[in-house]
Amino acid sequence: MEASADAAMAAAARTLRWAGRPGHLGGFPRAAVIGAIGTVAKAYVTLLNTTTIHNADALHCVVKSRPPGTPLLTVSNHMSTIDDPFMWGFKGFPITDAKLARWVLTAEDICFRNAFMSYMFRVGKCVPITRGAGIYQEHMNEALEVLSSGGWLHSFPEGKVAQDYQPIRRLKWGTASLIVRAPVTPIVLPVIHTGFEKVMPEKSFFGRRPPLPLCGKEIQIIVGEPVEFDLPSLKQEAATIHQDTSFERKGWPTIMPEGLDESAQRWLYQKMSDKIRSVMEGLRKTLVNQKQH
Repeated sequence: MEASADAAMAAAARTLRWAGRPGHLGGFPRAAVIGAIGTVAKAYVTLLNTTTIHNADALHCVVKSRPPGTPLLTVSNHMSTIDDPFMWGFKGFPITDAKLARWVLTAEDICFRNAFMSYMFRVGKCVPITRGAGIYQEHMNEALEVLSSGGWLHSFPEGKVAQDYQPIRRLKWGTASLIVRAPVTPIVLPVIHTGFEKVMPEKSFFGRRPPLPLCGKEIQIIVGEPVEFDLPSLKQEAATIHQDTSFERKGWPTIMPEGLDESAQRWLYQKMSDKIRSVMEGLRKTLVNQKQH
């Protein structure tokens, strides 16, 4: 336990967790960073590129007027390194409002490489995730705190950028685990987009990303309807089905009061991830069909 606590403190110090607290310097750094980045995103999405948004009201509703204490978990495909924040830059969305702005899971090895980057991403409401460290790493507890306080968290459950226009890939289990572990089940809202891979292509400028986002591209964003989960029934089923014991155990804690061990959790997270992936793929196909007509 002492070693675990020491590791948590080291991770928090390395990634400047204190800078992400709402009261840090009166909230002025957060307001300034989110306001500036939001303004840039809105300029690119609404002025410098052509953007079509479908079912935006569904997102507006849950961001601005969901029941108090109810968390929001948005999930989307990952087409470029600018998906967030640009995907929130469409006309009419309050992207520059620091209080309404999302928290987002970000790769620690990319966004938290030095003290300056760590500070900027922290005040920009980013939660670092250490790739390969598992779904019970200390940073996932930070993400859980966002949901526990009724906040808005965004996740890219595919886990990496992919620009090859393929179906939605197998989802990482971290997103499903957060839904299960949250004290109040979050609203799970899928958002699918296309076009950001042209605004920030991975290999276009001497085999690298361009120094600045490109202009004159077509962006489409579609917001789905909330994905519903009957968690009590799913947990009961997970606890009673025949479990696979052939995998290498990672030492996950048992989920109480249902007593879900690691094997049961693996079944549960896969079941939920498959449902989210299916909904995301349906939205992706809808966008593809709209582009063809």
